[in-house]
Amino acid sequence: MAAEKKIAYDQKLCQLLDQYTQVLIAAADNVGSNQLQNIRQGLRGDSIVLMGKNTMMKRSIRIHSEKTGNKAYLNLIPLRLPYLQNLG
Repeated sequence: MAAEKKIAYDQKLCQLLDQYTQVLIAAADNVGSNQLQNIRQGLRGDSIVLMGKNTMMKRSIRIHSEKTGNKAYLNLIPLRLPYLQNLG
């Protein structure tokens, strides 16, 4: 079951990378559910919000870059800055 979800996530992310020319990546650590809901409602219709784990996103982007030969996707890989670590 988990493998199927990862495959579906990978396909969705790759489809969005092919379809759109602009990507915004933001960390959502310590963000309340109400605030996330408001953000998603504000973006509805204009944007697509796809949330996922860092390692899964990095893996999908790396593999998609190799498949397509588009090395520009690799610029998205440093998704996490050192000061944006999870808090205990």
